[in-house]
Amino acid sequence: MLERSDLAENALQCLHDEDYDRPFNTQSLDADTMIFTGGRQGLALDGTWNFCVDLLDTGLRQKWFAMTPEAPEDRTEPWDYDPYAGETVELPSCWQMQKEKWYFFEGSAWYTRALEAGPLAPGNRRFLRVGAAQYDCKVFVNGQFLGNHYGGSTPFCAEVTEALQEGRNWIMFCVNNTRTLDRVPMRNTDWFNYGGIYREVALYETPATVIRDVFVHLADGGIRVAVTADGPATEARVEIPGLSLSLVIALASGKGEVTVPASPRLWSPETPVLYDIEATAGGDRVTDRVGFRSIERRGTDILLNGRPVFLRGISVHEDDAKLGKVTSEADIRRRFAHAKELGCNYLRLAHYPHHELAAQIADELGLMLWEEVPVYWAIDFANPATRRDAENQLRELIRRDRNRASVIIWSVGNENPDTDARLDFMKGLADLAKAEDPTRLTSAACLVNHAKLKIEDRLAQHIDVIGLNEYYGWYEEDFAELEIIGRNSAPDRPVVISETGADGDSEAGPERGLFSLAYQSEVYVRQIETLERLSYIKGMSPWILYDFRVERRQNPFQRGWNRKGLIAGDKATKKPAFAILAAHYAALARADSPEVDA
Repeated sequence: MLERSDLAENALQCLHDEDYDRPFNTQSLDADTMIFTGGRQGLALDGTWNFCVDLLDTGLRQKWFAMTPEAPEDRTEPWDYDPYAGETVELPSCWQMQKEKWYFFEGSAWYTRALEAGPLAPGNRRFLRVGAAQYDCKVFVNGQFLGNHYGGSTPFCAEVTEALQEGRNWIMFCVNNTRTLDRVPMRNTDWFNYGGIYREVALYETPATVIRDVFVHLADGGIRVAVTADGPATEARVEIPGLSLSLVIALASGKGEVTVPASPRLWSPETPVLYDIEATAGGDRVTDRVGFRSIERRGTDILLNGRPVFLRGISVHEDDAKLGKVTSEADIRRRFAHAKELGCNYLRLAHYPHHELAAQIADELGLMLWEEVPVYWAIDFANPATRRDAENQLRELIRRDRNRASVIIWSVGNENPDTDARLDFMKGLADLAKAEDPTRLTSAACLVNHAKLKIEDRLAQHIDVIGLNEYYGWYEEDFAELEIIGRNSAPDRPVVISETGADGDSEAGPERGLFSLAYQSEVYVRQIETLERLSYIKGMSPWILYDFRVERRQNPFQRGWNRKGLIAGDKATKKPAFAILAAHYAALARADSPEVDA
């Protein structure tokens, strides 16, 4: 049997060794192995894949990845799984949405598909790219382990140049979504723990030199262009036709940069101007569309292109009643259309990196974004492995989206207790964000000392914008405390109300009181009245645009969903509070318009 086959080596190793995962947990697929994919024509590997859930990790113990295709009648020993036959699923997808029996499944699952590969030109390279897989994804090609990736919401790449052969190949992914104490986030979260490969998978072919990163932004009165390439090329060329720029950048150890005088039209919500960019190196070519703008803080103000701006926002989760975390261009555009209807110029993408299309479309539509990594609630801040995971997720997010003018804030966490270990951990993330991208603001959803009624989070001194989650009228009762917090805190930097709101059940809620639509509306009215009196508040992103699925909320009005959405989970039914916030934002927009200033 397989437990005693050459694949599993021996019965002891297969059945009794609980260290079986160690050889497959290198976390070698990380921010440094990513390639820049803008403008590339990849081979889409979405569609039908063989699939099997694997609660006990039998596949790693028995080395399913090393099995070869064989007809059942030709097998001489029984087997627990055939990677080449059986149940199938469509990718991208979340397994919870495929079958009811998988709804609460947490563990490993295997995906397998064949790939017919043509001959590879001499010197060329091939890379697999996965847009996102929740949470640990191990990559195998033709039985060879190529590495694994931690982090459920950021993309990763694996070079498969040597592993792929001409003709038929077999690609296998082992994806595990188990909540563990060392992951980011940890066990206790307030959104649904989906599992699976839920963003696109593609294969890319490149020359010997591959462009891994291009970063273009305003700097020192001009434009800075930085290129990272891997391969024999000694220079890169960057063209920005809209600015009549043609740059040659020398590469030393694969890196090079140049800053040149330029006066681009500035991107803003009113004028979302974008410029086409082309970069080449050693025969490799990538493209992008980039907007140029400045974002900074000055005292308690947030300045966009040198002008104070109030962030009229809403928080959003990546969740769908039918598809789970799977999203699409149409879904994102619907989300942004509702935000525009609400009067938003800004959205908080909570609590993890959303699909990369979100920032690309926000660039086009003129919506500012807060993006964040899921350093959420209880994190093992003293664990170096946890810190490594968080830092890598932050790097991957920033390198993926730092050319997006719409992204104005990198957030490094949400509602964490203020301890020495946490301060060191999150200050380190804030410093890392500035090192990777000095052109944006940093933030985190900080804590209030409710005994002293004061923002007392030590992290506040190490970030640009203080995010404040407050639920007066819902989890906290006395609205007067909100004004007292401002007087007691006297913040020296801008504060954004990163969350506030109340549940309203549009399907079976009561007529009045908690969970009624009437009570949700009342909370919004009182929040608006109170926040208008606090001059240090420079934006808000109430919780939340749509109702979303979550395991921990199971009372008769929630039924497995957070009902704080201004729109129900069908993404169509607006609750009365939607109109209340829209009217407030319309008034703010009128007051902030250039005509009013004049």
